[in-house]
Amino acid sequence: MAAPNPTARKFLGRLSLPERTFVADALRAETVGGILLLVASVAAILWANTPLGRSYEAVSDFHIGPASLGLDLSLQHWAADGLLAIFFFVAGIELKRELVAGELRDPKAAALPVIAAVCGMAAPALVYALVNAIGGGSMAGWAVPTATDIAFALAVLAVIGTSLPSALRAFLLTLAVVDDLFAILIIAVFFTSDLNFAALGGAVVGLGVFWLLLRKGVRGWYVYVPLALIIWGLMYNSGVHATIAGVAMGLMLRCTRHEGEAHSPGEHIEHLVRPVSAGLAVPLFALFSAGVSVSGSALHAVFSRPETLGVMLGLVVGKTLGIFGGTWLAARFTRAELNDDLAWPDVFAVASLAGIGFTVSLLIGELAFAGDAALTDEVKAAVLLGSFTAAVFACVLLKLRVRKYQALYEEEERDEDQDGIPDVYEQDNPEYHLRMAAIYEEKAAEHRRRAELAGASRGDGDSPA
Repeated sequence: MAAPNPTARKFLGRLSLPERTFVADALRAETVGGILLLVASVAAILWANTPLGRSYEAVSDFHIGPASLGLDLSLQHWAADGLLAIFFFVAGIELKRELVAGELRDPKAAALPVIAAVCGMAAPALVYALVNAIGGGSMAGWAVPTATDIAFALAVLAVIGTSLPSALRAFLLTLAVVDDLFAILIIAVFFTSDLNFAALGGAVVGLGVFWLLLRKGVRGWYVYVPLALIIWGLMYNSGVHATIAGVAMGLMLRCTRHEGEAHSPGEHIEHLVRPVSAGLAVPLFALFSAGVSVSGSALHAVFSRPETLGVMLGLVVGKTLGIFGGTWLAARFTRAELNDDLAWPDVFAVASLAGIGFTVSLLIGELAFAGDAALTDEVKAAVLLGSFTAAVFACVLLKLRVRKYQALYEEEERDEDQDGIPDVYEQDNPEYHLRMAAIYEEKAAEHRRRAELAGASRGDGDSPA
């Protein structure tokens, strides 16, 4: 007799309750940060394109910091190398948690979003390379369109008022986490200048002390914050991009819960630091990086230079086709069936939303073309225009299904017995059904009482005066 077919796994199925709670909390903070990021970006563009544009350049280029420590940096430099280290610290914690307690802990379940994310980075790089091979441009910017900005994507969702089902939100978050991992590797491998081995060795020693203190259970921000600053300063002077220090420290935190713990140390610290990252660090980076000219000549350059056109097409076309194609192929070869409540156009819409590169794309653009200020600004304009185009395209696709998403979201949020747990997670709990029976019996009794009162009232009204 033929062997039965293996049971197909569900892709984009319902999350477990703890995972759903974590995703909701994380994305809530990122949404607020994304709106601030959007405001900061608009402010930067307006500032740079008004008569006050020279003051924008003056403020961005203003230097501050101890020169004796090699840290006499411009404000724009501090934002890119300093504040973004906080962003990558949170990214490191997210990655660690996903690997040990989240969606990436199970290799079989992780295969699909990881493949989707890898394809979503490879395809934009290939699009960029193809455009520049044909147009004779520089290959230095191949990594610029590979990034996804989860905060900006969530801000777009908030602005258009679309509440995605938790499975789609988790898929977008997992894509962003894997995306951040590869962006970190790209920055570390391809954008490391001449190494200062003494400083690098000091940074490694500092990280070792950081790890040892964590394992010994030492607590207190007054211990870790000064140590983190020392590690960051040494990493910056080593020639390795300073944000790598943030990632390394984030990965060292314990993200598994011990008995009796409501939250792991990593989750607790992430909860404290994420608002600083999303609400301060990233918006300030955008303020000092997004101020580019949007004149007709600048926009013309986006479409006329192969480097800028490659960036824009990489974000809009490469990201969408890469993520969607990778997801579809992975689902087909792993025999994972799509959740019955969703359809492949939903995956395509999320893939197009991931074309919003922004933060990390701006950072990589600055690193890739550091020796050419004019081209750097043109690449930034391409990132802004590509991200805007991807956002508009995604909005159109998502709005076509907004009623479906709203119905699914409301179903997931419904809590009729008001016990703090959505009803969809209690269908196998007998106590839930008993509570609901009591609630409906109480409502039925109330309606019977109202019916009697209504009948009595109608009888009084019909009686003669």
